[in-house]
Amino acid sequence: MLQLVEKILFACAVAATLVLAWFAVKRLVGLISGGQGKPDWKIIPRRLVKVLLKVGTFQPVFRFRLLTSIFHALVGWGFGFYLLVNVVDVLRGYIPGFEIPGMAGNIYRLLADVLTVSVLLGMLYFLIRRFVFNPALLTARDTTLLNPQARTGIRRDSAIVGIFILLHVGSRFAGESFSIASQAQADAWQPFASALASLWNGWSQSALVVGEHVAFWLALGLILAFIPYFPYSKHVHLFFAPINFLLKPERRSIGELSKLNFDDERVEQFGASKLSDLGWEQIMDAYACIMCYRCQQVCPAYTTGKILSPAALEINKRYALNHVSSGMLPEIPLRDLIPDEAVWACTSCGACVDICPVGNEPMRDILDIRRSLVLMENTFPKQLETAFRGMERTVNPWNISPTERMRWAEGLNVPTIEQNPEPEILWWVGCAPATDARAQKTAQAFAKILEAAGVNYSVLGQNEQCTGDSARRAGNEFLFNELATANVELLNEVAPRRIVTTCPHCLHTLKNEYPAFGGNYQVIHHTQLINELAGAGKLHMQTEGELIKVTFHDPCYLGRHNHIFAAPRDDLKTAGVELVEMPRHADKSFCCGAGGAQMWKEEEHGTENVNLARFAEAKATGAGTVAVGCPFCLTMLNDASKADGGSIQVKDVAELVAEHLK
Repeated sequence: MLQLVEKILFACAVAATLVLAWFAVKRLVGLISGGQGKPDWKIIPRRLVKVLLKVGTFQPVFRFRLLTSIFHALVGWGFGFYLLVNVVDVLRGYIPGFEIPGMAGNIYRLLADVLTVSVLLGMLYFLIRRFVFNPALLTARDTTLLNPQARTGIRRDSAIVGIFILLHVGSRFAGESFSIASQAQADAWQPFASALASLWNGWSQSALVVGEHVAFWLALGLILAFIPYFPYSKHVHLFFAPINFLLKPERRSIGELSKLNFDDERVEQFGASKLSDLGWEQIMDAYACIMCYRCQQVCPAYTTGKILSPAALEINKRYALNHVSSGMLPEIPLRDLIPDEAVWACTSCGACVDICPVGNEPMRDILDIRRSLVLMENTFPKQLETAFRGMERTVNPWNISPTERMRWAEGLNVPTIEQNPEPEILWWVGCAPATDARAQKTAQAFAKILEAAGVNYSVLGQNEQCTGDSARRAGNEFLFNELATANVELLNEVAPRRIVTTCPHCLHTLKNEYPAFGGNYQVIHHTQLINELAGAGKLHMQTEGELIKVTFHDPCYLGRHNHIFAAPRDDLKTAGVELVEMPRHADKSFCCGAGGAQMWKEEEHGTENVNLARFAEAKATGAGTVAVGCPFCLTMLNDASKADGGSIQVKDVAELVAEHLK
């Protein structure tokens, strides 16, 4: 189809584009590799099939904003297929009469035709959505630190990418219609292009040939022109999202943090104070980011008016990197990208990590920044001093003496490890159920359940101490290191068969973070054990009478962080209550506001308190009781209920089950 001079010009354009692409790729590799650590290439083979399925089906996208996700998939599937379409079109241009033969060619033309229209419809939807309706969810509030160039640059980038795709795909669509028109016969395998071809009836053969040539150069020439801009656009997520899924370090949970080495005297920096202190995968997150603001939309801090936006953090990283001329990662202070107030507003709920369709982890950046603020600068909210001091002196953030740790069990038959040294279950009671007056009722209820089921268990009693969750989430990694080391030493000596916890934060820490310290244990949550006991017929319930309506609040560290959703709900059904769900539940549950060490400090300034927002959602269900599975959630939602005049009871699942025991 192409003339000789066109073939030469196109080949020269491809060569020039490849040179520019090489320098762009080299620059990106240099910037990303400037982060801490190195990728583990050996994990690719066992992840490859799963990642191909995830990317091919756009499964992570469909978890949120369904209509937008459908159009995104239409564009994605079509644009992905165009990798083949463009290759075929180049071959058709260089080799006269080239076509994919037989039925394969027919199927190819049908897919190309249908997906072409899909891409055009999808892009029109996105351009209208952004530039006509311009929803607030596609940007950050003025109070949030967002690179000024990003506030206009994202819209400009969206316009450039959108128009490029419309012209690229539209030109190819027009070119195919010119080709069909020149044959004076519709192609049954290209119904849409054939319909467009009918518009060219009466055109001369020479005009149709010119139209084909113009369409070829517009369609494929635009690709060559776009490639140098591509690394600077958000469109580069097409490559970095799959790479993110393939190479992201393996973690037991989205909340698992890496261990810091305090014994190596060569280490001069703990945590992250500048961009180059982040891991290579955290640098790559900036390029994988599609700037969709989904993480911001589910962030409990942002949605209650705080200045934190996980999306703004990733976007600020990206814009900072875009202005680096060399391939060397610069010493950009992270305070230029996110203010301290935003750092301390994070509840570490994991919603941003969970919902991200490209696998980014802004929460991890924030917690690494906290580590630097605490360990390197001794800068943190003053209210945390009390909790830190308690964990240092009395090994619990409530500052309760260890000698008082078993007072909650007075009048109950609760054996200690000294009394029963080889239990089937070691119950890790946790600081809150052992020391907090309200949470003690959870421990007492669970003890009654264990006794009723005849479980062979023990508790550590005065030897139990804080797991260090709040210290780690607050950035005090040194304190966490001391607590974790001591706990692992004790637990390894006890060698428990299984551990049950009455706190999701203890569950998460013992199960997911202690392995780095040499502690590998089988850990379950108390709602899981209750579910086991009920399933084994060891609990006999009194279910007669009027059903009470209960809504269950999924604790972040039980649900999103550890994927325990069914057990607490099954427990409530066992207790014979009527369960009603809040709109945001299971993996999309809204935070209570206490995680990330928020329990021990004043909430950052916003328009609403997180616990009040969640309580209002619970109240709207019409339930008379909110069931929880976490002592922090119990405190926060109970406080919210008191502020509302005690309109709804707040109880742990164990309390509700214990109340219905025969």
